[in-house]
Amino acid sequence: MTCEFSRTTLHGYIDGELDAVRAAEFEHHLEGCARCREVREELESLRTQLREAGLYEYAPGGLRERVHAQLLEASGNRRENASWRRWFLVPAFGVAAVAVAFWLALFLVQPHSHSAQITAELVDAHVRSLQPGHLTDVISTDQHTVKPWFDGKLDFIPPVADYADKGFSLTGGRLDVVDGHNVAVLVYARAKHVVNVFVWPARSTEAIVDSSGSRQGYNWILWHSGDMRFCIVSDAAPASLTQLKDLIHP
Repeated sequence: MTCEFSRTTLHGYIDGELDAVRAAEFEHHLEGCARCREVREELESLRTQLREAGLYEYAPGGLRERVHAQLLEASGNRRENASWRRWFLVPAFGVAAVAVAFWLALFLVQPHSHSAQITAELVDAHVRSLQPGHLTDVISTDQHTVKPWFDGKLDFIPPVADYADKGFSLTGGRLDVVDGHNVAVLVYARAKHVVNVFVWPARSTEAIVDSSGSRQGYNWILWHSGDMRFCIVSDAAPASLTQLKDLIHP
């Protein structure tokens, strides 16, 4: 790369490791550096392919302790009788293995599968909103106009705030549908980027884990706070999405 920024800076930008000032500087640099934009697109495409390949799953907290407890229990039962240990060693390990597989399926596969489905729907909803006439149902930079607009249209009122002084200008809001449920969407502008913030109540039937990633060239952050779920989707840099998330829930 023949420019003022190193490849390390580019990687840090894509991974969301730059601070807000450095990220803003690099975004400005990208507008005039075709080579950096090309490399960024290549790296983001590679990361997207690796994420969608499903090559790994994150273990939830406490899984190691639960598996260890299962093995200790099985080991304790075997020590109670030497003959049982001799003849049922393999079955005991089989039971432990089944237990481990059960916990993996329950706590890893299902939540991440549902999360992947939800984030795919959210990214698709973001892409649809970019079509002419689909971005906002209420157009206003005033949070006191946007927030009351949702009253009566949903069974909850989303938290609405304008962060123009931090680089995120409120432009309006709309209703959307995700996973068969109505959700509120707050629309922000970040330089030349459109940023959608999806908000909906957490439901007991949802097996969703907090996560972040990139899909089809769009970045997203999914998280929960109290009894509400939030998801930011945009083609802005991951660092910018993290900055907005911290503004919504510092």
